Amino acid sequence: MSDQMTMRRLFRRGLELSPEFRKGLGVTLALAALAATGRAATPFLTQRITDLGLLAPGGVDIAVVVQYAAAGAAVLIMAAIVAWRVRMRMVTAAEAGLATLRITAFGKVHELSVLTQNEEQRGRYVSRVTGDVETMRDLMQWTGAAMMIAAMESAVVFLVMLAYSWQLSLLVLLAFIPMVMSLLWIQPRVRAAFDIVRSKMADLLGLTSEQLVGISTIRAYGVQQRMRDQLGTEIDDIQRAEKRASVLASLNFSSTVLGQSLATGIALIGGTHLALRGDITVGTVVAFAFLVYMFSGPLMWIIEMLAEMQRAVVGWRRVVELVDQEVTVADPGEDGTAIPHGRGDLHVDGVRLTYPGGPEVLKGIDLDLPAGKRLALVGQTGSGKTSLARLMSRFFDPTDGAVRVGGVDLREVPMGSLRRSVAVVPQEGFLFDGSILSNLAYAMPDASPEDLSRRAHAAFESLGLDGWVKTLPHGLDTHVGPRGELLSAGERQLVSIARAYLRDPDLLILDEATSAVDPATEVRISRALESLMQGRTAVVIAHRLSTAERADLVGVMEQGELVEVGHHDELVKAGGIYAGLHAAWVAQTRD
Repeated sequence: MSDQMTMRRLFRRGLELSPEFRKGLGVTLALAALAATGRAATPFLTQRITDLGLLAPGGVDIAVVVQYAAAGAAVLIMAAIVAWRVRMRMVTAAEAGLATLRITAFGKVHELSVLTQNEEQRGRYVSRVTGDVETMRDLMQWTGAAMMIAAMESAVVFLVMLAYSWQLSLLVLLAFIPMVMSLLWIQPRVRAAFDIVRSKMADLLGLTSEQLVGISTIRAYGVQQRMRDQLGTEIDDIQRAEKRASVLASLNFSSTVLGQSLATGIALIGGTHLALRGDITVGTVVAFAFLVYMFSGPLMWIIEMLAEMQRAVVGWRRVVELVDQEVTVADPGEDGTAIPHGRGDLHVDGVRLTYPGGPEVLKGIDLDLPAGKRLALVGQTGSGKTSLARLMSRFFDPTDGAVRVGGVDLREVPMGSLRRSVAVVPQEGFLFDGSILSNLAYAMPDASPEDLSRRAHAAFESLGLDGWVKTLPHGLDTHVGPRGELLSAGERQLVSIARAYLRDPDLLILDEATSAVDPATEVRISRALESLMQGRTAVVIAHRLSTAERADLVGVMEQGELVEVGHHDELVKAGGIYAGLHAAWVAQTRD
């Protein structure tokens, strides 16, 4: 019962998400019934041809045979045309519904917080938005329409069978009891088997994506065979899961074949007995045998397609689960409060953060940073610097406490306003496949190509990077490749800085990234960052204490706590944790 309830909820929720699936469904069902009725007329015409034409009292009546044969041909052609129309309606509704579902699912992925997305491989999200939706295509377009017509045909044919002989009809139903029993036992197991298949397919896509992204590391360590073995193991698991699902599905078909054979035999034996008694005519026996075939044939086809339907249902459920996943970083939308333009003051009040299933990583952080000032966050790896910075940019929300920019709690700020007021430059600049200019367009999505180009050149000039742009083979139209890998790490960072500059934010969150570049590029990046931070509130995760020396405030993180806050000179004189870090850094740089 619980499984049936789950299926009902799935279909109800799925139709809510894709109302196109049920749009015009009443007309489609009526047309399907009409097509089924047309096909069900064939046994009646066969009976008339047999009794009135072939076995007529005066011999074969050719005129009657031709008359009913012509009528049968016309009815079958009409049924074929109506069936074609049903399928076209299903295709149109299916494409519209699947498009809506894809857009909704992809939009949901963007709504999920970075923290939520980090809990699962990116490839699994790709699998749900693409592969799981794709499993529904055949069901909604062709299989669904054919199953609908087949079900209607079996229902109409059975009504005709009852009209011919209710006794024989009941005997035919008894013959299908083994099929019904097997369905009740097998179908939940088939669905569970395909659930395993889809889950393993998602694992395979996630592993494949991960290996493609990390191909340089794989080759650098010479572990190609190990990676191939991992993929081979995943593929073998999928093969075994598919085999199990197929074996279970084949049992359904076998039980249907048995039911059809029993039903046909019962119809012929019982019908012959009634004909010998004179209760029915020979034509009626022939027609009833034909009806049994027409009743069981669609049922056999439906059972055969049930496996594909179960595969589609599993995919549908996985997409619905994604869409219904809880959004932990909600957008208040029009009900929110925008950050006042020009207000970049930052206030962190009693912020605590606990990762799901993990320890508390931030423990009651309090911090005030006036507008236009610069804060450098320093501390050992794992001290909580990055977690605090991500809260400031609202990549996820604190477990307790609040982060305010311009006096507004970030949880109350519409995402559009937040992204206009707060910009992030990560440690490794990510670029999308395309040109430098197309990557800069993410900062100004509404700008015309001419305006974007003009302002981009102005941005690089203001950042002191116009000389670098001139060295590029095609200037701002230079192709950067997937993930920007046709550029060096430093060049990718320069584009990221320019992108943040074009956004013109009030608050900057910077993960200092100069440790993996050559000295000349480091100087160029440092100067560009100085220009970017000029006149703006900035929080910098400082990997080098030279950055902290230039900051207005230094915050020292240790084991999730903000243990020291003050100016560089003050903290050095205080002789605390920062003073020790600075002394060690000075000694290292001198060495």
